[in-house]
Amino acid sequence: MSYNSILSKFNEYYYGITEKIKIIFFRIVYIFKNKDTQKVNPLISVYVPTYNRCSILMDRAIPSVLNQTYSNFEFIIIGDGCTDDTELRVLGLSDPRIKFVNIKRKKRVFPNTVKNHWLAGPVEPANYALNMVKGEWIARIDDDEQWTEDHLEKLLEFALLNNKEFVTANVETIVDGNKVIKKGHKMYSDYFETKKLQGKSIENPSIGGTSTILYKSYLKSFKYNKNCWRKTVNSANDIDLYVRFIKANVRIGHLDDVVTYQYPRPGEDTVGWDAYDKDHAGKIKHFA
Repeated sequence: MSYNSILSKFNEYYYGITEKIKIIFFRIVYIFKNKDTQKVNPLISVYVPTYNRCSILMDRAIPSVLNQTYSNFEFIIIGDGCTDDTELRVLGLSDPRIKFVNIKRKKRVFPNTVKNHWLAGPVEPANYALNMVKGEWIARIDDDEQWTEDHLEKLLEFALLNNKEFVTANVETIVDGNKVIKKGHKMYSDYFETKKLQGKSIENPSIGGTSTILYKSYLKSFKYNKNCWRKTVNSANDIDLYVRFIKANVRIGHLDDVVTYQYPRPGEDTVGWDAYDKDHAGKIKHFA
């Protein structure tokens, strides 16, 4: 058995034991703290990790967050050691809801390959943001994606009405030049999880894209796994986290409505891994 396999198996058991205990503890603490209060418009902490993609960040993610119909949010932008003009332009917006931190870029634990950057690249800035959040709910958006103006309003209403701790929704994207609605994936499937479920009582909800998530802030203790790239299945940082949510019995719901737009970046004709995988030399140079 390889070192990667051993470490992945250890992490699986560690998360499986500790996070089931964590969720019970944090639910009790939350109920105790809020037993005498009824928050009508809870604060939502929105965060976006970014690295040297200032133009698309300013054109897509930032305006779509600032123009939300739900206004009680803080917006945390984490630069992963940005060397372009991201900090200058973000701070130039002078919006009191925005908090920008350009963290020192750490040496990666993974080999410098395009696939590893795709799987684990955002982990450090994302976890840094989770340590900063002050809201009762947490939402994430990728720097090259956009929200519908009622994104937060719809997700929060859905979560509260259905007593869910973690909710996602649909994404409108482009495939071969055509608009397509992505309704999420079942986490336990041939695509993501090879474990057989026969005889097991395990929830298997549909979960949408990263920029559709909204979840209770006490789940911030579930950090992104910096060793996710070592795994043979569920190796993307977001999928790794969602499977752990399921195993910890987090109450999950999926809203069958579009709340996020995922369109090709300038000069590209597709999205996701297919787009990311096209220019290996350019990606390695970008992250060097």
